[in-house]
Amino acid sequence: MPENADLFPGFQSEWIDTDGGRFFARVGGKGPALLLLHGYPQTHVMWHRLAPGLSERFTLIMPDLPGYGWSFVPRAADDHRPHSKRVWAAALVDLMERLGHVRFGVIGHDRGARTAYRMALDHPGRIDRLALLDIIPTEAMWTGMTAKLAMKSYHWLFLAQPHPLPETLIGKDPDFYLDWTLASWTATSDLSAFDHRALAQYRAGFRSPDRIRSACEDYRAGQSVDLADDQADLETGKKITVPLLALWGERGFPGETSGPLSIWQRWGDEVTGAAITSGHFLAEENPGEALTSLLHFFAPEA
Repeated sequence: MPENADLFPGFQSEWIDTDGGRFFARVGGKGPALLLLHGYPQTHVMWHRLAPGLSERFTLIMPDLPGYGWSFVPRAADDHRPHSKRVWAAALVDLMERLGHVRFGVIGHDRGARTAYRMALDHPGRIDRLALLDIIPTEAMWTGMTAKLAMKSYHWLFLAQPHPLPETLIGKDPDFYLDWTLASWTATSDLSAFDHRALAQYRAGFRSPDRIRSACEDYRAGQSVDLADDQADLETGKKITVPLLALWGERGFPGETSGPLSIWQRWGDEVTGAAITSGHFLAEENPGEALTSLLHFFAPEA
């Protein structure tokens, strides 16, 4: 049985086989299905402070993304396509189908949010509402990379470097790299926002060489095929057609851009959003404000 079940009392631990590979997920709650997708360098555990409130109205499915936590590790390929958000989105649609959910809501953070908006673009009939936490589109990140943003999001350039450079450097002391990364992206520049049990799980999942490589492949895909997929949609005028909520931390990455809400409004037909008092990790730094915003969006009648 996977560790840290005490962070999700009443939730089931599930292993779900898909055509892409085997996922691990926590499943629980009651009501319409809501898929929650975590970001880098974390796992599904990042949702533990939001899960109790959301599960009162929704059936939550919280998988580890491919290459993270306990889910399968995609093969590394020269074109990085197995780690693309297009491939991951298709695999997660497959996962939801196997759990009996044809249409569902999605909340994504960081890399999970990139997978989520790609799912909305590629599989619009599957999603009824979409919430994205602390990101702007991949295309906008790369084309709007100012000196200030590059210093804050240095990992985008570092992790996308060819194998084995980032893997070797991270692998020398993965706990240091993980802790530094997490702390530097919070509003307080320390680890105080994280439950010690969650931190232990993040560290354990990040010590495996194959998962360190997979995380780097995730960012290599972001610099190549994910960027190309975004650019193709922009060129054809393809948009996200479902209601989209963008939330970002006042001291997160999108706050360094020209304006996250206006950027997302170019990508979606029905977009709302707001800043939250937080750094990058909204779900752990300020779960109360994040939960209020998410419930108002997904269950406005409550």
